[in-house]
Amino acid sequence: MLAAAANTSFSLAPGPIVIALVLTAGYVRRWRQVRASGSTRGAELSKLLAWLGGVLCLAIALISPVDTLADQVFFMHMIQHVLLLDFVPILLIAGLSKVLLRPIARQVLDLERALGPVAHPVFAILLYVGFMWLWHIPFMYDAALSHSGIHVLEHTCFLSAGLLYWWHLLSPVRGRHLTGLAPVAYMASTKVFVGLLGIFLTFAPSSIYSFYEHRPQVWGLHPSDDQALAGAIMAIEQSIVMGIALAYLFVRALNESERQQQREDRAADAAEAAAKAAPSA
Repeated sequence: MLAAAANTSFSLAPGPIVIALVLTAGYVRRWRQVRASGSTRGAELSKLLAWLGGVLCLAIALISPVDTLADQVFFMHMIQHVLLLDFVPILLIAGLSKVLLRPIARQVLDLERALGPVAHPVFAILLYVGFMWLWHIPFMYDAALSHSGIHVLEHTCFLSAGLLYWWHLLSPVRGRHLTGLAPVAYMASTKVFVGLLGIFLTFAPSSIYSFYEHRPQVWGLHPSDDQALAGAIMAIEQSIVMGIALAYLFVRALNESERQQQREDRAADAAEAAAKAAPSA
């Protein structure tokens, strides 16, 4: 099969562009409202940068040449997937705070209770792993690349699963809090199973997706080599993200434990002071 030049044009589908603009405008408006109230707590510059970083990752995945190249080479499609599953949700949720979410915090908690089992962390694990494996079944994968409507559905599934998954770990407003070793089990049970899919794709003896086999080889990349590179990207990304997330969660747990200890010490000091000030019987 002959090598072909890559099409590196931007994808200008209106849907992703409108979503990116709405996410940016809505967040900046709320962020400025909080800042205008006289306090920057919960609306730090780092929050704004995290949110804008999430929107940027969304634009890279769905508007930049990454989206166009995803139809030409497997490993670019994999980059698109990990952006939607991990990077976009992590950065968007990291940009949130209790202060920013205050107008809708109660509605969020009410919705979580109404969803019942769907809002449980176990469901998030099954959805994350299930969608990743489901959409990499050859029939499903080739169908997504061959039909734009199915491709949009695939992206919607990945982004939805990613948002739900990372919400349980990072959201400042949630009804269920993973404590102790629960975050470790939550992360490991997910990233290991997705990482295994990446390893399988990396070491598969031949290409398993007919879509790329019947297209010109962009950059002269053979389909089996392209598939191996894509699988390696998946496996390595899952390992790196899990390591960074676990380190962050460990530090956060230590800080929360320290704050809890300080509250208990202050309460004990106050009780001791009150006891000393009380008149003896």
